[in-house]
Amino acid sequence: MHYTLFETAIGTCGVVWGARGLTGVHLPDTNPARTRAGVTRRFPGAVPAKPPPDVQQAIDGIVALLRGEKRGLREIALDFDALPAFNRRVYEIARTIDPGSTLTYGDIARRLGSPGTARAVGHALGRNPWPIIVPCHRVLGADGRMGGFSAPGGVATKRKMLEIEGVDGVQPAPRLF
Repeated sequence: MHYTLFETAIGTCGVVWGARGLTGVHLPDTNPARTRAGVTRRFPGAVPAKPPPDVQQAIDGIVALLRGEKRGLREIALDFDALPAFNRRVYEIARTIDPGSTLTYGDIARRLGSPGTARAVGHALGRNPWPIIVPCHRVLGADGRMGGFSAPGGVATKRKMLEIEGVDGVQPAPRLF
């Protein structure tokens, strides 16, 4: 596996790839060193490298989306091999959500044909190896609240990404204290 870091409108991101496509995306942390540390922690053994043309196209798409262009990023090849079948199906449905749009966890469960699995959908999205390419940030709670977000920055990152995409009326996350 190989990785590279790159700058976006919201900070330094990282991508990891192998022979079958991207194996991971790391959303920006507060500084490039933390992004690098996050990538190498999640993908031990990945080594820095210059991205091949298909990976560079993925990077260019991510950069464009995070500066406000409407990009779906569906053309990016992902390596699904190590994933459970349920997660793969969740990610495939999430990839159909257009920039500027949202679905709920329950919407995805219904599209799976399993309306009672909204919690399992949330669990799968919490393990999403490709945030932004598999746009888990576009998935909300039934009441329109953002809920959690496992990427660096948590819900603040999710909110920022939705604002960049022009999503209006997103409810704030519930207060925990």
